[in-house]
Amino acid sequence: MKKAISSQKAPGAIGPYSQAVEAGGMVFVSGQLPINAETGVMAEGAEAQARQSLDNIRHILAEAGLTMDHIVKTTVFLSDMSYFGDMNKVYATYFDGACPARSAVAVKALPKDALVEIECIAVR
Repeated sequence: MKKAISSQKAPGAIGPYSQAVEAGGMVFVSGQLPINAETGVMAEGAEAQARQSLDNIRHILAEAGLTMDHIVKTTVFLSDMSYFGDMNKVYATYFDGACPARSAVAVKALPKDALVEIECIAVR
C-alpha cells in the first residue's frame, strides 16, 4: 500500500503526481524544483537553486518524520554540467558521514527553465 506525502513548506506538484510517496518503508521524493513555497519565486543561480531544492526535500521528508540522514539515493538534474561544481559545493553541506549514493546528469531542459532539480529516495 502506498501513501502520498506532501508539505505546505515545499512547492505543490505542477502536474498529476505527488510530492512524495511512501511504500514499504521507503519514501520516494519527486524531483524538487528550486521554488520557494512561500513566495512562489525560483532561486537564482545554481548554488541558490541547489539549496532551495534540497530545502524542499528536507521539508517533505520532515512531513514523513524523516531527515536528510534517511536519504539513500539522490538524482541531480542539471540544465548544464557547468553547474556541477556550484551544486556540489552546496550539496556537500546537507550530508554528514555516509553520503547517499548519487547520480548527476545534464538534461536538455528542466521545467520552468530551472538550472537544478533534485529527487531522492529515503528509507525508514
